[in-house]
Amino acid sequence: MALVPIRSAGPAGSAEPRGDQPPGRPRIGELLRASGLADQALIDEALALHRSADLRLGEALMATGALERSQVARLLETQWGARHVDLRAAPADRRLVDRIGAVDCLRMAALPWRRIGSATVIATEDPARFPEIRERMEALFGPVMMALAAPGEVGAAIAHSHAGELAARAETRVARSLSCRVWRSGPFRTGSAAAAAACLLLGALSLPWLLAALLALACISLAAQTVLKCAALFARPLPPQGAEILELHGDVTPGRLPVISLLVPLYREDRIAAQLVRRLERLDYPAALLDVCLVVEADDAVTHATLAGTELPFWMRVLTVPDGQLKTKPRAMNYALDFCRGSIVGIYDAEDAPDPAQLRQVAERFAAAGPRVACLQGCLDFYNTGLNWMSRCFTMEYAAWFRVMLPGVARLGLAVPLGGTTVFFRRGVLESLGGWDAHNVTEDADLGIRLARAGYVTEILEMTTWEEANCVPWPWIKQRSRWLKGYAMTYAVHMRRPLLLWRELGARRFWGFQAMFLGTLVQFSLAPLLWSLWVIPFGLAHPVREVVPEPMMAAMALFFGLSELVMAGMAGLALHRTGRLRLLPWMLTLPAYFFLASAAAYKAFSEMLYKPFYWDKTQHGKFGGAISGGAALRLIRGSSRRAAA
Repeated sequence: MALVPIRSAGPAGSAEPRGDQPPGRPRIGELLRASGLADQALIDEALALHRSADLRLGEALMATGALERSQVARLLETQWGARHVDLRAAPADRRLVDRIGAVDCLRMAALPWRRIGSATVIATEDPARFPEIRERMEALFGPVMMALAAPGEVGAAIAHSHAGELAARAETRVARSLSCRVWRSGPFRTGSAAAAAACLLLGALSLPWLLAALLALACISLAAQTVLKCAALFARPLPPQGAEILELHGDVTPGRLPVISLLVPLYREDRIAAQLVRRLERLDYPAALLDVCLVVEADDAVTHATLAGTELPFWMRVLTVPDGQLKTKPRAMNYALDFCRGSIVGIYDAEDAPDPAQLRQVAERFAAAGPRVACLQGCLDFYNTGLNWMSRCFTMEYAAWFRVMLPGVARLGLAVPLGGTTVFFRRGVLESLGGWDAHNVTEDADLGIRLARAGYVTEILEMTTWEEANCVPWPWIKQRSRWLKGYAMTYAVHMRRPLLLWRELGARRFWGFQAMFLGTLVQFSLAPLLWSLWVIPFGLAHPVREVVPEPMMAAMALFFGLSELVMAGMAGLALHRTGRLRLLPWMLTLPAYFFLASAAAYKAFSEMLYKPFYWDKTQHGKFGGAISGGAALRLIRGSSRRAAA
């Protein structure tokens, strides 16, 4: 149902020519006035949209309702002296397509259709771009002739004929050296067994010294994270990455709204389809410039049936991901990336309720930002906070992360581990990095590190997307174990060549990476040991007291207290920024909440031994997320008022 031809943004700096009048041919507007198909008011409305957005006049005419698709097709035939071909009724010759490549056909929105005599007919969705591709086509096929294809037909034809090839590509887009697909559990099992044997041996020889060594490791990781949190709390804003070199990134042009593609991966979602459509319909962005792709696995009969019974707007389409050896969210997004038509690519989750103004804010920031700003990350909050204790703790944790920690990390110039939703990319940069690592179950955080290694900057925008808090213990543990497993995989991948990582990130970002990733894993793994020290104030015996001097124990107690104060400061500031200070008393219960994270860490490490790429799916709509549209809208409006204040 797309109105705008599938078109790749191309790499930064390869601005696409937008001329609407081919040399020696009449303008669409002239043909329209001569035909009398639309009145002047509709023509003027379409012209205004054409001038302000990344749309050709024919596309704008369809978007405003001035003309139907068939009428625009006839005008294009007259303008270009070319005929339309029906790629569904008469499929392209696969041998010809293979000579140029399925991916390149998608990028050009054109494909070689048939040979007629000595000439090859090239079916294109965008005839104005045909002169750009003619030379390449002629080099491959000799004399060529242009034919017209309906918007979206090239993508549909390629998806039908080259599904297996594109599915395999989706699994290996990221360079092997930066992917966890080469992970082998065997060596990790051997190393883990050796470490466990060493700990058992040391514990048998001297349990106090073993616990003291582990306590020292826990203290080092806690110190690193506390220093990072303090730095994030007091970091000064960096000068904005301005538009000083605009010509280097013509994918987003000041003064013209770009097409934005939104990927919404769905898997076994039978509860939220209608709500998802209503929430995305609130986005304040021209519908003609929206390209919402609902990405669904081929064997997901539940979601396909749900969507089949849901009326989708014209700017929303279903992309079916072919079966493959892997079934993960990043693989699905990699497949969908080739079919996007926007110069900006964003991600939303199935249960998201975004602030309506988000897309305009994203477009404006990318247009004003310098070429190094390749990613914009929004903030997440929850619309079922008051459901139970876990939902309140989850809200506090996310508030501290998205309102204090990530903005501070970005201001410090460190690598930003991205969230999996409300994140937007320059498409050219995303494609140059190979998209997402299909085997990494925390593909967002990994991509944030790869962006930093490539020299790009991520900014945190003050805009909110409302989500559903996962607030039942076992589903929460499963979700958190997937995140921690992905953190461990990401750390292992990027530390394969630590000296190269040091050179690419620099010393400050390298150590920041250690604190965020290794520190998090160590902290959750050894947190029970730290909590066990609480028995000491109650006069109970603890083995470490046999080897740790009393002054050192007192110093550790003081240090633990300071770290808790830092955490309280972050939570208090975050809750103030989100208008939820009423949750402050619940902060005293966070240690019990994070005890579940330690259980998730042990589950994550066990999965690295036996099923490293297993994606533990979180079911949406089961945790109080099925709120009414009015309730979600009230939350969004309240958030917007706080942001304005």
